[in-house]
Amino acid sequence: MNCPRDGTELIIEHHHGIEVDHCPTCNGRWLDHHELDELESTVPSTPEERRATVQYAKKQSELDCPKCGKRMTAFNYRAYDLELDTCEDEHGFWLDAGEEGRVRDIIEERIKGLSRSASAEAAWGNFIDGLKGGGRGGGVWGSISGLFRRKR
Repeated sequence: MNCPRDGTELIIEHHHGIEVDHCPTCNGRWLDHHELDELESTVPSTPEERRATVQYAKKQSELDCPKCGKRMTAFNYRAYDLELDTCEDEHGFWLDAGEEGRVRDIIEERIKGLSRSASAEAAWGNFIDGLKGGGRGGGVWGSISGLFRRKR
């Protein structure tokens, strides 16, 4: 199989425990269709945390699939400023030099964002419970309204 970027013969290598096809000239990598999921899973996370739309802003790529020769589709990976190329027949993904590191960075950022979101949601729930009195009666609103009650 040859590099879709420069035509150099791709060499099989193991990267993050995944067998990928590597171009020694441009340092790009071909990942079979399932190997992008495997690359994402090298970041400590659950499948649920990684679940999301992967392809945004699709357009025709300038590259042809090294397996079938059809023109590939370029897309923004997970709506980030990272353009990857994929074969619409699901043969795989082309990652230019350094893009596999960016994929891992994006997944790490996503996991941290989900954690922050869950923490913020819990804190907001606690705040609202405090306003309501947490089921104990009173609360902040009870204290404020108590200031305006007439004493008899």
